[in-house]
Amino acid sequence: MKVAIVGATGLVGSKMLEVLEERNFPVTELIPVASEKSKGKEVVFKGKLYQVVTPPEAVDMKPALALFSAGGSVSQEWAPKFAEAGAAVVDNSSAWRMDPTKKLIIPEVNADAITAHDKIIANPNCSTIQMLVALAPLHVRYTIKRIVVSTYQSVTGTGVKAVSQLFDERNKVENVNMAYKYQIDLNVIPQIDVFLDNGYTKEETKMVNETRKIMRDDSIGVTATAVRIPVVGGHSESINVEFAKDFDLNEVRSILTNAPGVVMEDDITNQTYPMPIFAHNKDGVFVGRLRIDESQERTLNIWVVADNLRKGAATNAIQIAEYLVKKKFI
Repeated sequence: MKVAIVGATGLVGSKMLEVLEERNFPVTELIPVASEKSKGKEVVFKGKLYQVVTPPEAVDMKPALALFSAGGSVSQEWAPKFAEAGAAVVDNSSAWRMDPTKKLIIPEVNADAITAHDKIIANPNCSTIQMLVALAPLHVRYTIKRIVVSTYQSVTGTGVKAVSQLFDERNKVENVNMAYKYQIDLNVIPQIDVFLDNGYTKEETKMVNETRKIMRDDSIGVTATAVRIPVVGGHSESINVEFAKDFDLNEVRSILTNAPGVVMEDDITNQTYPMPIFAHNKDGVFVGRLRIDESQERTLNIWVVADNLRKGAATNAIQIAEYLVKKKFI
């Protein structure tokens, strides 16, 4: 199977190469793709060097699968061209997520929505993915009415420049190349993406809209506050969720323990709970700090952590591809 990685030299593209190899995805020929300025660079996959090609060259090579992580404008221009050439496209940008003609997929939650006719499939926002892996099985049992979520997001969600800014600041480098308007080391920034007219950021709004689309329920109320913190390799979320039905905390714990993709870390006696330092480079969605909200009926508090480059991006995309292979859609 010819597999193209569009954005192969970026943070998520590099992670896609790692995950493809780890999961032994059936790649017969790798096509690393990037912009003209990266043409001729080499990437390593399974111990072999591959030269980076441009999008037009990659389309002509007719891959069966194209995994995109090169930004929205690249996806809007090139995803349809890859699809027209016969490739199944899984896109990690925001370009197609809210397109009513495109599926927005978390395999543990709504893989059943994919059909053989879906040639461009959208990968959700990293924060939405980890939240819904944890909440979807609870929605099935108790029906979610409202979600209040605050995120604590790693600098890797911004990219290489942000990681460099953090460590340059930490190491007291002069004339730091700023990815953010403000210092990120020893600070938190309550803004991810641009502000909209209602005072929310695009990141916060994505979590609202994507949740309703993935859960196939527009009645779910969602409000979000997204914050950037000086951490590498994992997003954390404090989630307060109100249900329509009464719940038992032991049953909630049992549901989550058996939910696909969830790893329970909820032992306060031994101070065991999810943290990004432990979630880093893992594919699970780690859940802990389960407790009843004593201020409101039928409401639960949980803490959710996942590696944003893996389950929040690369791994989720490749799990979608694995589903396509399993169903013989590619």
